Amino acid sequence: MADTKSYKDLSKEVWDAGTCSGCGACVAVCPADALFFIDEPGINHPTSSGYCKMAIDSVPCGACYDACPRTRDQKKETLGSYRHLLKAQATGVVPHQQNGGAVTAILTAAMEKGLIDGVVTLTEDRWTHRPRSILITSAGELIEHAGSRYNWSVPVLRSLKAAVVDRKLKHIAIVGTPCVVQAARAMKNSSNDLLVPFGRSIRLIIGLFCTESFDYHTLMEDILKSAGLAPHQIDKMDVKGKLDLTLTDGSSSTLSLEEVARAVRQGCHTCGDFSALDADISAGSVGTPAGYTTLVVRTVDGEGFVDNAAKAGALTTESGVETGIIEKLASAKQKRLD
Repeated sequence: MADTKSYKDLSKEVWDAGTCSGCGACVAVCPADALFFIDEPGINHPTSSGYCKMAIDSVPCGACYDACPRTRDQKKETLGSYRHLLKAQATGVVPHQQNGGAVTAILTAAMEKGLIDGVVTLTEDRWTHRPRSILITSAGELIEHAGSRYNWSVPVLRSLKAAVVDRKLKHIAIVGTPCVVQAARAMKNSSNDLLVPFGRSIRLIIGLFCTESFDYHTLMEDILKSAGLAPHQIDKMDVKGKLDLTLTDGSSSTLSLEEVARAVRQGCHTCGDFSALDADISAGSVGTPAGYTTLVVRTVDGEGFVDNAAKAGALTTESGVETGIIEKLASAKQKRLD
């Protein structure tokens, strides 16, 4: 008990320090449902109802602290270790896909074969682009929600509680940015009795390349509105050293990271992980031509899911990834840890 830390420690060391990633892990694993997010501009961390089983009733817990990706040292690597480096492409048409549609192809093939029974990920309103966490339990839903942008600051893991506690799912895939990946890996590696059920239920972790994430209200309702852009005019958004916008009329626009800096989540300034080092499979658009997805297959489990999609005819893969640009962006992000 003496070594276990409560939400009060999490609040002091992470929330008050401005390093919260906003991943939603603490909200998902709190057994008292006492942690939650307030969706308002400038809110950079969860809040508490004030009740804590450990702090108030002296019941051993520490789940929120142990699941948080900001309560442990970060890896000082760029591309990290991997088994395969591939450029990949879905064989079928994936509506709204951002790049090669590879992540959707891998997940759909896995769900159709019964390898996973749920996907905790992010979706967005197609008109406003407003993001939210979601639990997907069918291949059809995967296609419906494909192409969502992961550069939004969203507590993706909030839906993990519904998956594990409410739905009792046992073979879950998680898709998210490096902070989400770090939290999911922490759950899988944890011996905390309250985290073990979550860790056992996570079968696949897919991480997405990430420079930083943005607050929806600041970027979409302030910065882009001031630039004369309405949400429904934006078709795609991508961050590769700058914010590239593809508009619905076929034109494009670019904003420098300096122009959108005030929309970057506060906790992103202390994150050095670009390539989702703790994932089973990392994915992104950097390092391969337009229309392809870069896959960094890191683990045996990740390799098995890629192979399953390829054997199902849902995915094609080949070599030829340009690692230079990945290393450059990853090294730039690593400097935040210096």
